[in-house]
Amino acid sequence: MPTAYVKGAGAFTHYYPKLATIVTVKAKGRENALAVAWHCPLSFEPPLYGVAISPKRFSYELILEAQEFAVNFLSIERARLIAAVGRTSGREFNKFERFQIATEKPLKIGAPILKDAYAAYECKLVEHHTYGDHEWFVGEVVATHYLREAFDEHEVLDLEKIKPAFYIGHDLYAELGKIAVHHIGREEILKGRS
Repeated sequence: MPTAYVKGAGAFTHYYPKLATIVTVKAKGRENALAVAWHCPLSFEPPLYGVAISPKRFSYELILEAQEFAVNFLSIERARLIAAVGRTSGREFNKFERFQIATEKPLKIGAPILKDAYAAYECKLVEHHTYGDHEWFVGEVVATHYLREAFDEHEVLDLEKIKPAFYIGHDLYAELGKIAVHHIGREEILKGRS
């Protein structure tokens, strides 16, 4: 039961933690990287992934120009990099040079893939729409990169091998503590077991 109430959304951080990512883009001869915590999958078929980006960000105009972007997933060990690209502007300097960000070649798009990412999606922009103070960019995943040894045979992340970077608001990052993964199968639920 909640013990505090406010009108409206308050600090609007109650939904955290969220997996922190770095969205990359290349357009107009420039590359940029932006930290994004507001993102999610939208569809299996076709494979669609969405990211929310403020129109104030340099990456916003680059994505509109390029019509593509990449979403890079990093471990907590790279939280400083996530914070650095999230709190600086690509209009002022090249983040890849400034923060010595190592990249790999993409397969289908122009946006760089981060070498330190344990997984990355290359996305072609299929739609975008303004919601309040952010733009929701929807991309079709046209290529996926992942560190094979970080995932099991079902391509589920092995949390013993990779500790994802979670953003919890106000420049704070967290990692999972004690790991307890519970499989709750559909058959078990349908039989009425709990």
